[in-house]
Amino acid sequence: MNTNGNGRAKVAPTRSAAGDADVSERVDGMAKVFKALSDPIRVRLVTLVRWANDGEACFCGLAREFDMPQASLSHHLRVLVDAGVLSRERRGTWSWYRLRPDVLAPTEEWLRGAGPLTQGVVGGTDLGDFRC
Repeated sequence: MNTNGNGRAKVAPTRSAAGDADVSERVDGMAKVFKALSDPIRVRLVTLVRWANDGEACFCGLAREFDMPQASLSHHLRVLVDAGVLSRERRGTWSWYRLRPDVLAPTEEWLRGAGPLTQGVVGGTDLGDFRC
């Protein structure tokens, strides 16, 4: 088995059946989203931003919902922004956050069983037969 140096299996770069973007890029993007959402605080932050008025939330409003130092909350928001899950816009003193549905769309499609990652071959593995 090929690994990427940290013991994790490499996903071989292949093209999807539809000729879309590189499958490994999509897989890497989804893994980044899952990693960013692997903390309950970040899941709650995404939920709060998603359901906020006009689909955006100010840091000051989010801070009222959490009993933690501002630096810790900033760290969690930075992880979500770096993964592309949230966008951030500075307005004066505060930062405002919005959900980025375009980044979440491939993961959503995959979870519903749709999209290019559910068709054809992923990393040289035939998805049709996993029987012994």
